[in-house]
Amino acid sequence: MESLKILTMKYRVTPLIGDASFRKFFRIHSNKKSKILIYATKNKKSNLVDYISVNNFLRKNNICTPKHYYSNLKKGVIEIEDFGNITFFDVVSNTKNKLIVYKKIIDLLVKIQKIKIDKKNKIKKYSLKKLEEESNIFFDWYIPNFKKNNINKKLKIKLKKELINIYKTIDFKKKYFVHRDFHVSNLMKIKKKIGVIDTQDALIGNASYDLVSLIDDVRIVTSLKLKRQILDYYFKKSHKFIRDNKKDFMKDFNILAVQRMLKIIGIFIRLNKRDNKRQYVKFLPYAWKLLKFRLKAQEFFLIKHILKKLVYKKDINKIL
Repeated sequence: MESLKILTMKYRVTPLIGDASFRKFFRIHSNKKSKILIYATKNKKSNLVDYISVNNFLRKNNICTPKHYYSNLKKGVIEIEDFGNITFFDVVSNTKNKLIVYKKIIDLLVKIQKIKIDKKNKIKKYSLKKLEEESNIFFDWYIPNFKKNNINKKLKIKLKKELINIYKTIDFKKKYFVHRDFHVSNLMKIKKKIGVIDTQDALIGNASYDLVSLIDDVRIVTSLKLKRQILDYYFKKSHKFIRDNKKDFMKDFNILAVQRMLKIIGIFIRLNKRDNKRQYVKFLPYAWKLLKFRLKAQEFFLIKHILKKLVYKKDINKIL
């Protein structure tokens, strides 16, 4: 943090509320304009490299991401464009006709998904292994220690196998840019533009993932009617291939919705228990509600049955 101490001597530096990651954010005020400084811990510096790389990729394809001004990766510091404080969480929360706002976001998502992904692209691909690793966060942080209970240990193994079998049915042949956290809190209002932030975890994968992130956003409660309206508008604007294969798309959508929600429940509990970030616990009731809704699909019958036997008693009613 030595570089930050030097900066505070020259400029007015304001700490910003961070996200659920290991990074720290600061707004640097100068006479001309403000910039954002991001500081990452030593073992996570590569994350900043990915952030710069993905932002540059998106900017080359006319997507509004923060400009990169300066970096000192040895010290884990980068300086980027300041997009201000107004997120689309604020916009949606303060708008009566929320569908109008979501339509603009869907227009952006479709534009991103129309970016051609060629062989030269260095962004990593989503894989079965990655999906498994993500849902394992739920097993590691939510499901209790089963060492003394062989029955529950077997159920845990069985649930993992069932999830993997379902993940294997997801279509990864068609390649799309996947932000992985494409929700209203990561979209900034910049005059008439939408700025995209928090891009460092992007992968190449299934088109339905970012739509899941937007529609099943645990931070903002939306009605089932609005969720359906957003879906309908997406199909109206999306690729012809997606429109022609709507049934397969929705199968993948539901699977990734369940996978993502298991991951999120695990992450929020990890943030609370390991990192003392208790502000995420308040999102858990809605996360369980979304998981329950997505588990209604017929392909999750066995998974739902096993989950009922594994979750804490206080949470059983949340997935019944």
